[in-house]
Amino acid sequence: MTEAEDRKPRSDEARYDPELTSEFAVPRGIEVPEGAVGEPETTSEFSVPKGLAAPQPVSAEPEGSAFSTPSTYSAQDAPPVFTPAAGFPAVSLVKDAPWQDRMRTMLRMPVAERPAPEPVQKAEDGRPAVPRVLDLTLRIGELLLAGGEGAEDVEAAMFAVCRSYGLDRCEPNVTFTLLAISYQPSLVDDPVTASRTVRRRGTDYTRLAAVFRLVDDLTDPETHVSLEEAYRRLAEIRRNRHPYPGWALTAASGLLAGAASVLVGGDLLVFVAAAVGAMLGDRLAWLCAGRGLPEFYQFMIAAMPPASIGIAFSLAHVDVAASAVVTGGLFALLPGRALVAGVQDGLTGFYITASARLLEVMYFFVGIVIGVLTVLYFGVKLGGRLNPDVALVGSGRPLLQIAASMVLSLTFAVLLQQERSTVLAVTLNGGVAWSVYGAMHYAGGISPVASTAVAAGLVGLFGQLLSRFRFASALPYTTAAIGPLLPGSATYFGLLSMAQNEVDKGLVSLAKAASLAMAIAIGVNLGAEISRLTLRVGSAGKRRAAKRTRGF
Repeated sequence: MTEAEDRKPRSDEARYDPELTSEFAVPRGIEVPEGAVGEPETTSEFSVPKGLAAPQPVSAEPEGSAFSTPSTYSAQDAPPVFTPAAGFPAVSLVKDAPWQDRMRTMLRMPVAERPAPEPVQKAEDGRPAVPRVLDLTLRIGELLLAGGEGAEDVEAAMFAVCRSYGLDRCEPNVTFTLLAISYQPSLVDDPVTASRTVRRRGTDYTRLAAVFRLVDDLTDPETHVSLEEAYRRLAEIRRNRHPYPGWALTAASGLLAGAASVLVGGDLLVFVAAAVGAMLGDRLAWLCAGRGLPEFYQFMIAAMPPASIGIAFSLAHVDVAASAVVTGGLFALLPGRALVAGVQDGLTGFYITASARLLEVMYFFVGIVIGVLTVLYFGVKLGGRLNPDVALVGSGRPLLQIAASMVLSLTFAVLLQQERSTVLAVTLNGGVAWSVYGAMHYAGGISPVASTAVAAGLVGLFGQLLSRFRFASALPYTTAAIGPLLPGSATYFGLLSMAQNEVDKGLVSLAKAASLAMAIAIGVNLGAEISRLTLRVGSAGKRRAAKRTRGF
């Protein structure tokens, strides 16, 4: 049978049967010319018409990465690029500089201008295990961020860990609750991204110092730390217990409140009353924390016992400085650590993290305000009379105030769970800070905001020097030292004025407290920056800063 005969319909019945053909078949009774064959029903309406040659198929590019070189690009015909007459300056990092400075310099540099990676010292079997290195980096960053470290320092530590294992094309990203890092093996490979969420935060500067020592060992070219060894040390750091028991923390909060009450003019009775109120508030806060109550309510409840004791003295007509009792009790609650970290993040360009930290500070402060105002309101209704001027009679006792400031810094260091080896240094740093403040404000008559800023600047400067000498974080040497400078009295006087229906006076006092808090944070950060710029102890040379946006 020929091909033409095979294409012909077998019979007229099969040709016109509606069950065998579609609705577009030739109706019965219409003759179809011989040789005319209809288009097959499986053909699309987009098929090439008969007589028209189909275009030749174009070989498609092989499926590859989004970063692969386009097929139309040729290195020989590349457009000319502009090179300055003086060339691009070569960036060399000083080997003896602390890893914080070297990695911070790398982070503040454009990716195209970063120097070539150093020889890999920690690679296992010739190639690093990328997923495990990224996981280790995120776990280290989590401990640093949860411990209160600034966002820039956390990114520098993550960048240092990655580069120590040969992952030079990595970009860390740190926000208040999320850590992310991306690594691209080469320009033609797909990037690998990992992230980790920080859900719990705790104050333990001993753990923070141990993490810094681990990062310092990882970045040391003479120390070979494998991934397994790094994981083991990290697990030990997470399992380590706090250096001080719970009863020591409660006693430290009481001593802190008593020392703060002496700073604002209290005597021995005021010292004991403020210490008892702070210890009661601390135990109530621990009880609420054990029941899963949020920190906002913990701060609110912890602020009530000192205010209640001050009101009780006022109602009993006891001749003591009741305002000093309340002021001393507030010192242990003011979130100075979170405030300094928030302002530091804002000054270094991490605006999202800075906003979140400052919002956290605002919530804690509002909790303190609600707790104190509630007690003061009922105390005023019951006839209690508190005179704010009674607390401001301590400027004539410089030696006693310096001793009280040192005790306050020491107890603050205990509350922050610092290593015992750092307690003495931070205690002396706090005494120097209060000495400078007292000399400028009480003896020199300078405004308290300017005096606080200068004293906080010296705290940041000395803290940065001590941290460079120990190759550790600067937080343990600065956070506790700013304790005597916290605006506890201005905060209390503002709340007292508002409770006595003097809203304008209260707002002025609260604005003064906010100004003092900002002066502390900016002074600490400025002192640290000055130490990096001017001192040659472990300096990595000139460090680039972020370019100004000029408002657009």
